[in-house]
Amino acid sequence: MESASDEMRRVFGREGMQDAGHVRRLIRQGLWTGHTSGLADDHVQGNLVILPQAQADDFLRYCQRNPKPCPLLAVSEPGQPLLPRLGAGIDIRTDVPRYRVWRDGELVDEPSDITALWRDDLVSFVIGCSFSFEQALMEAGLPLRHVEQGRNVAMFRTNVPTEAAGPFSGPLVVTMRPMRASAVIRAVQVTSRFPNVHGAPVHIGDPSLIGITDLSKPDYGDAVDVMPDELPVFWACGVTPQAAIQQARPAFCITHAPGAMLITDLLNSQLASF
Repeated sequence: MESASDEMRRVFGREGMQDAGHVRRLIRQGLWTGHTSGLADDHVQGNLVILPQAQADDFLRYCQRNPKPCPLLAVSEPGQPLLPRLGAGIDIRTDVPRYRVWRDGELVDEPSDITALWRDDLVSFVIGCSFSFEQALMEAGLPLRHVEQGRNVAMFRTNVPTEAAGPFSGPLVVTMRPMRASAVIRAVQVTSRFPNVHGAPVHIGDPSLIGITDLSKPDYGDAVDVMPDELPVFWACGVTPQAAIQQARPAFCITHAPGAMLITDLLNSQLASF
């Protein structure tokens, strides 16, 4: 059976996997609808929330009050599907591998193209993604098991509340990466340099302290093993807004499917603080 990593190499080509423009073109053609971990490693990837203008101000305040899980990279003008700040020719209607369509807080569809759903009042929010600091972790000699296995990162809803804004509130969602104890301090140092893509971990160790009961059953993404000599390390996650959307129950909303991100032309190194 073909692994996810092998499938990526077959679809994109070994070199094409790291070319952001090439990856977006194949996504736009509907040739890739899976997760984007391991694609265009040098480039910033983004979580996506699209809301009608009537709810956009409240959601903007929600992001501003919760910068750890919701670090904003770009906000569009109403009805504008292009995001030139993030890349030449990026069209938010076609350039994400898989979307989620929400009506009254309920997930109703997961299309690979939202052109037919586009409206003149829609505002797009692109939020930083932890995939951006994974390259720095690997360059620092810190292996990531989900990348090695070609899987999506494991994501969990916690019992940690976010700060409300208007109708938007809900639990913090986190990503989890297992690491040996000797690597954790280095991981904190590395990811602290990337505040625009969630920054340092929010929790290390016992998952029950943040309301996670079973690491083998993530709420989103794929499970990975945590070895006896490893600690689970948790970072704030850009899927947090989807939990807030489920609670706010807007009449209409579009997000990315967890792990299926917008790949931008920005380089991860541009977001690093020194």
